[in-house]
Amino acid sequence: MRLHLLALNPTDSVTEGYLPAAARLGLAVTVLTDRPGAHRRAHARHTAAGRAPLPPLDVLACDVTDFRACIATISALGRPDAVFTNSDHLQVQAALAAAYFGLPGKDWRAALRAKNKAELRRALAARGLDAVRCAELPPGRDPQALTGLPFPCVLKPREGVASEDVVLVGDAAELAARVREIRARRPGAALVAEEYLSGPLQSLETLGDGTALHLLAAFRATLSPPPHFVEERMDLLPALPQPHSAHVAAQLQALGIGFGACHTEYAAQDGRARIIEVNYRSIGDQCDLALAEALDLPYFDLVLRVHLGEMPPLPAGAAGCARRVRIEYVCAGRGGTLKAAPGPSETERDGVRLVYRPLREVGEEHPHHRTNRDYLGVLRATGTDEDRIDRAVAAFLAARRWEIVP
Repeated sequence: MRLHLLALNPTDSVTEGYLPAAARLGLAVTVLTDRPGAHRRAHARHTAAGRAPLPPLDVLACDVTDFRACIATISALGRPDAVFTNSDHLQVQAALAAAYFGLPGKDWRAALRAKNKAELRRALAARGLDAVRCAELPPGRDPQALTGLPFPCVLKPREGVASEDVVLVGDAAELAARVREIRARRPGAALVAEEYLSGPLQSLETLGDGTALHLLAAFRATLSPPPHFVEERMDLLPALPQPHSAHVAAQLQALGIGFGACHTEYAAQDGRARIIEVNYRSIGDQCDLALAEALDLPYFDLVLRVHLGEMPPLPAGAAGCARRVRIEYVCAGRGGTLKAAPGPSETERDGVRLVYRPLREVGEEHPHHRTNRDYLGVLRATGTDEDRIDRAVAAFLAARRWEIVP
């Protein structure tokens, strides 16, 4: 059986999660990507490190942002058994390609609603689920023409990801200035300005087979100080928070979202869950790897089996999960060249398993993005005692050095 996987840049979710899962399921994989060299290098590093085996693998160049190019490339290779992507940017393309070949997949309309933040707001309001004051800023529209927008508000790209160019603004003058800055970096991009949803940031991780939506787990995020929204730490919650989880699930189902993996971020406001964004794919930045480990769950295998048309028995979720997970991101505080940093490691002591993965190589030069592009590395800590986990994380970070020079 052959899986066609659409991808942009390599990610740990794919290289460490989905590709090894495909190997366990006996699948051959064709990776269609606009960055074939980067994927070949990522696969070589994975293999050299002696990690989980990868499946028989072909990497082909393709303009994966164009669904017509995806369909043409796949058609020339012969009908696959599944088309899949874990990229935010490629969900609509993968859904259309799967539909073209008569394969299981997501509804492309639901994928578009999730990706387009203005459309998501309209869809939620039209279904009477939540009304967030929101204004769309197509290229060239003057932000001073907006009326009725409350301040502070959040400005973001309409189809952005990873908190890139997401900023809290305090008044109309600051909004206009921030719009100019973002448009200089993203000419032609549509923006959205919307009501700021206060409250703790949490996420709900779900897995659906097209019939039932299973609530797997929830995370709590610790963010950088405003005006930016960089996730600095993630904690797996020991149980699904209620009534928030039920509220989010109801909104997802009303939006037509219930096939495969989904990662939904929301603000917890007392007894109300207010969706911030819906990412119709697995949670990233190694949280999905930690989730699978903590729940002792073949998470990536289950997602792929759903896309193969199977309906595997899915778990009830993380209620009463005995394991605790803390994920800490080491962030660059400024731009420059990474001069010194620790390498990858895996240790276990006093009941705490620590897995550290560098996300930037020594010698690389980067500007300061104020997004998760500033991550230098990620530390996953898993155990049953939160105090031990916190002490282990603190000791690990104190004993290592990350140095950036101008």
